[in-house]
Amino acid sequence: MSSAHSTRSQDSATRDASKSVALLTLGCARNETDSEELAARLAAGGWRISDDGENADVVMVNTCGFIEQAKAESIDVLLEASGTGAKVVATGCMAERYGRELAESLPEADAVLGFDHYPDMAARLDDILAGRTVESHQPSDRRKLLPLAPAARQSAAAVVPGHSRAAQADGAALAEGAPRHLAVVRKRLTDGPVANLKLASGCDRRCTFCAIPTFRGSFVSRTPEEILAEAAWLASEGVKELNLVSENTTSYGKDLPDPQALEHLLEGMAAIDGIEWIRLSYLQPAELRPSLIESMLRTDKVVPYFDLSFQHSSAKVLRRMRRFGSTENFLALLDQIRERAPLAGARTNVIVGFPGETEEDVEELMGFLEAARLDSTGVFAYSDEDGTEAVALDGHVDEDVVSERHTRVAMLVDELVSQRAAERVGETMTVLVESVEDDGVDGRGAHQAPEVDGTVALVGEVEGLEVGDFVTAKVVDSHGVDLVAEIVEEVW
Repeated sequence: MSSAHSTRSQDSATRDASKSVALLTLGCARNETDSEELAARLAAGGWRISDDGENADVVMVNTCGFIEQAKAESIDVLLEASGTGAKVVATGCMAERYGRELAESLPEADAVLGFDHYPDMAARLDDILAGRTVESHQPSDRRKLLPLAPAARQSAAAVVPGHSRAAQADGAALAEGAPRHLAVVRKRLTDGPVANLKLASGCDRRCTFCAIPTFRGSFVSRTPEEILAEAAWLASEGVKELNLVSENTTSYGKDLPDPQALEHLLEGMAAIDGIEWIRLSYLQPAELRPSLIESMLRTDKVVPYFDLSFQHSSAKVLRRMRRFGSTENFLALLDQIRERAPLAGARTNVIVGFPGETEEDVEELMGFLEAARLDSTGVFAYSDEDGTEAVALDGHVDEDVVSERHTRVAMLVDELVSQRAAERVGETMTVLVESVEDDGVDGRGAHQAPEVDGTVALVGEVEGLEVGDFVTAKVVDSHGVDLVAEIVEEVW
């Protein structure tokens, strides 16, 4: 896209700032990056972006459709938005997954728009604001939109959120300060020192409990050039920590010619001035090859942090989930990491109550969690999800038993992560300052991901600190998963 085209788009946005859209994001970090892509497209189309649903012409809700609780929250937010008097638009995962069915059951929404609407979203909101009818999205299995062979996917024309292909970038303003030869279609909606950066979209795995591939599609990597351009632009915007996200980060590069594309991408990111921390999220244990572990631990600026998607530890349950691994394999993986980096952070999510799970399986899972010494663990109760194979599996566990197991494992996890935090008392660590308030200064250590893994309350010489500063601090106490650390010195 030419810079002249970018200038025309920006001029258009300046002339017509009277139409406003409140963009509300639910769900995961991938959704947050999608919202910032939508914000860029809408701003290029003359829309003023805010999060104020009370004073907007249109309220757009970027929904989550992963589990029942998330879907219920999306419905609640859409219903609340309808009370503002604004036009209401649903987009995102739940909208993509259910489309017209959602529109028919939720007349309060003026439109339900899917991923294929993203490239011309500003024009669709123009239609909605003008009272013109916009047909709601018709869902389909998005895995069928890309070739079966991963290597053939890069040239496919399908719309993939977060991928700045030429056809998708048409009509969107370049982010200010982005390289002229690449379209960084993104507008930051927050101004903190941390930003999510999408590496890929979709997933080729066929976990029996998960519907994500059907509405997110097959796995497709963003090109290294595209990612590095966005990373450099984020650095120019004051970002110091990049949180790398995707449905399955360890698959990055499977559809690219370089078999070590992720390792080389990390080296490229580490060379960007201004970026100080690089964090990988959503690692699939079965794909965590030794060369990637080595690269993560040797590459400057990549924090020693392993977000490992275990889901369970019983080999029998994992096979029914169509996953790989076992208690022994997972503990060996953690040992392999800690031999190189004893203080590395590690977290996971687990599902309890999966069809066929026995009390013996639960006991094995609890034993694994006790031995694993994880810094953070999310515990989810199994529930049937539309369109997943697990719905038809035998051995469904009674809901009250699922609830009891969830409570039991969650209580154990609370105890274990508190113990793990207490083990860190005495450590000296680098802390990124994220909040400076009258009642205290908070940040995160390298072993803590944004929003999910606890915080570090800083004490001592905190005067003069600003958000985005790095300090060296010694951990002196812990409260649950959170730490208290005394500043030793300001780093930068």
